[in-house]
Amino acid sequence: MNPTRPESAISRKVIHIDCDCFFAAVEMRENPAYRDIPIAIGGDAKRRGVISTCNYPAREFGVRSAMATAHALKLCPHLTLVGGRMNLYRDVSRQVMAILRQYAWRRDGDCLLQQVSVDEAYLEINPELNASDIAEQIRQRVRDEVGITVSAGIAPNKFLAKVASDWNKPDGQCVVKPHRVDDFVRLLDVRKVPGIGPAMQKKLEQQGITTCADAQSWSQTDLVRQFGRMGAMLYQRCRGVDRRQLSMGRERKSIGVERTFAEDLLGESACLEQLPRLWQLWLERVEKTEFEVEQLAPYVKVKFADFTQTTLADAHEVASEEGFARLFKQAIKRQDQGVRLLGIGGRCPQINEQQLNLF
Repeated sequence: MNPTRPESAISRKVIHIDCDCFFAAVEMRENPAYRDIPIAIGGDAKRRGVISTCNYPAREFGVRSAMATAHALKLCPHLTLVGGRMNLYRDVSRQVMAILRQYAWRRDGDCLLQQVSVDEAYLEINPELNASDIAEQIRQRVRDEVGITVSAGIAPNKFLAKVASDWNKPDGQCVVKPHRVDDFVRLLDVRKVPGIGPAMQKKLEQQGITTCADAQSWSQTDLVRQFGRMGAMLYQRCRGVDRRQLSMGRERKSIGVERTFAEDLLGESACLEQLPRLWQLWLERVEKTEFEVEQLAPYVKVKFADFTQTTLADAHEVASEEGFARLFKQAIKRQDQGVRLLGIGGRCPQINEQQLNLF
């Protein structure tokens, strides 16, 4: 037994349900002619549109979510582009969540179901039940009653369930049993850990850390000394530890941090020097929520010396240290004066305009 993993976490049974290529799956359900050809949901290439979702035939050509439509068409010239229908997707999402709600554990008056986006959710079930059987039932019911497929990850906590749901896609499931956690996480690439973007990945690689097994060889003190708060989180995740509970509370709109400076910052370099500290603080705040870093749509906030303020977001960016740096560079250029406040944040996935922004 791993002494760093509490007994309460071991006894939990968390299932992460992820709809397979959700928007595209709904369109294929509505129009069977789309089932065997490459399709993508996204905006017009002439309007700098972005791909929201594509089906698996399109992915064979290298088409991916968040890719510029123009580039997707270069990779797959015969790609069929379909406009998004958010009202329809919301309706289908409600059908899926209604099924999940019937299996979620009701404890102390709460239904332990956490919807984190239009196409994914966590549910916790009574630990006395067989989680694999329940996941099978959910997948079968969604297939039969809704007409799309979902994949499932079953594990003792949210982190592991999220990773596991991606293991046997599409229309599959993966279970990580408590006594198999150590074996499972040792094989994971550290990129699977939320918050580890390209910059942090490069820093880890420079220290010989590419897998969770590599990270396990480091003490918590050394990881924190070398990588700050991210090191502390990595120490937990590389051992399969995640104490976050499901959140059923008020819908969160965004997660952000900001800092006001005693003296105005002059120039781009002075501002970008503050980013690593903001990034670490933001990761710490995200860690305390129900969201994963990759789910959040990044934005930056800049307040200038004259107290004018600008906020900048870009649907093409990802929530990473490099992504925030690029946004800052653009925002700072909007005024030719000192900067008194900097902030970074991520807008949380809602069943609404986050997807619409891609069209």
